[in-house]
Amino acid sequence: MISMALWGAGIGIGLWMLAAYVFPPRPSLRALVDQLQAEPSPAPILTTSSNGWASAFGKPFVNALSSLGLPSKALRGDLAVVGKAVDDHLAEKAALAVTGSLLPPLMQLVLLVADAGIGWQFPFLASVSLAVGGFFLPDVHVRREAEQRRSTFRHALSAYLNLIRVLLAGGAGVDGALNVAVGVGKGWSFEQLRRALVTAKLTRSTPWAALRQLGTELGVRPLTELAASVSLAGTEGARVRASLAAKAGALRTRELALTEAEAQAATERMSLPVVVLCAGFLIFIGFPAVLNVLEGL
Repeated sequence: MISMALWGAGIGIGLWMLAAYVFPPRPSLRALVDQLQAEPSPAPILTTSSNGWASAFGKPFVNALSSLGLPSKALRGDLAVVGKAVDDHLAEKAALAVTGSLLPPLMQLVLLVADAGIGWQFPFLASVSLAVGGFFLPDVHVRREAEQRRSTFRHALSAYLNLIRVLLAGGAGVDGALNVAVGVGKGWSFEQLRRALVTAKLTRSTPWAALRQLGTELGVRPLTELAASVSLAGTEGARVRASLAAKAGALRTRELALTEAEAQAATERMSLPVVVLCAGFLIFIGFPAVLNVLEGL
């Protein structure tokens, strides 16, 4: 009965995936109406790109996964940070899940042809495990890369704050300090800052509004705080040099504390293999004695 239930579940999941691939679901009427009536939002500053074989292979599953509410709001923010489209991410999840579910049956088929087949239990468990792992692996990779980019951006933002403070001390205006300081730095972080300031010029909006939008899209709170401080200087003439210096110092202190915490965590992880090795050595030594005691009983 258990075997039949497992086979039935596997066949049902396979048929559902095949149906979703051949006949992708259409969005509901309510979703289309809400999309038409929604107020236009400002164009995102962060850009996305699509590439890879997984995006093309898993594209028919995108609508089915989107109807399930995937991905989450937090993961959408991480995708924007790494520059990856939502549809491409869902297609990659589906492609890896399907690939992982098909590898064990194919290996079992090869073993059967070679007259060395094994039971169906291990291929079934391996297929389910690889499918689940392939489905969640892109999420883990995106979250890790997004956190690395945010950390890099906070480091660059600290240097950007110091440059702005120096330019303001030299008599430059707020707009001039923002644009001159961003032209000095290089790398992905300063490229996003330059893109935000260029977007502000093209849309005839204030630079601090573009920086606030960029901070919201990146999920970097110090950037939104910088935009608020610069807004006070640009609209009400507030003196912000001391505030920028304090923010830069606090940001450096925070990043230093995070770096130390990561180093300590890495040190703790290095001790895990030693503990496992010692445990294996103790088992290797004590197993004969325990076996003799059990045989004596």
